[in-house]
Amino acid sequence: MKTSFEALSDSQWEFIKEYLPMQRKRKYDLREIVNAILMMLRSGVQWRNLDSQYPPWQSVYYYFRTWRKDGTLERLNAALNRQERLRQGKAPTPSLVCIDTQSIKVAPFINQDKGIDGNKWINGRKRHLLVDTLGLVWAVVVHAADVHDGTKAHLLVEHLLGYLPRMKKILVDQAYRKVFHQWVQTNVVGLEVEFSSKPPSTQGFVPVKWRWVNERSFAWLNFFRRHSKDYEKTTNSSEAWILWANCQILLNRFE
Repeated sequence: MKTSFEALSDSQWEFIKEYLPMQRKRKYDLREIVNAILMMLRSGVQWRNLDSQYPPWQSVYYYFRTWRKDGTLERLNAALNRQERLRQGKAPTPSLVCIDTQSIKVAPFINQDKGIDGNKWINGRKRHLLVDTLGLVWAVVVHAADVHDGTKAHLLVEHLLGYLPRMKKILVDQAYRKVFHQWVQTNVVGLEVEFSSKPPSTQGFVPVKWRWVNERSFAWLNFFRRHSKDYEKTTNSSEAWILWANCQILLNRFE
């Protein structure tokens, strides 16, 4: 895992540009736009403090927001996931996925979509990730920390029904037993939900088969200063930064 920012290499850019709107001439080079986004992801710099070597922050933010809203970021993320799975000798899309959450504190000025996680005593938001057995992020939902895990997990699955035709089983913990399990049984034919948790008598972190990859994916986010807290006013932006982090991790494997 690289711990410092490096500009996109030629091979990385050749892959990325296939998923960006390159059809017309633009005032600013899209390669520099992507470099600026990835630098902010790694360093955690504020939009208005973006270094002058990059395009103006307003332009960078315009593309950050546009690519999130029009699906460009999701298509790039899915393409990188498929590329990495093929590189490791697996099918392009997974049949087994895992869902889990991480509660995270928010910056002081954040007022929207936050609450207190009563189990972990964290006032902030939850990052809800759906990952495959390699820990690659296929879907993310961010919501207030006081919202129960099982009531939001269906949003991850709904979003991927057209993307992951091989998805047959989802591993979750006991928090998903009621609402989420019932939703899957009612709405998705042929999808199995398996409950996988550590034995109740154990203390501390215990690796649970396959579901430990969720914890590793959350740990990977620690390499990006932007994710040390949730600094985003909207959960949509929070979700976008997590996808960018997954993209950056996979781009680093192109070397």
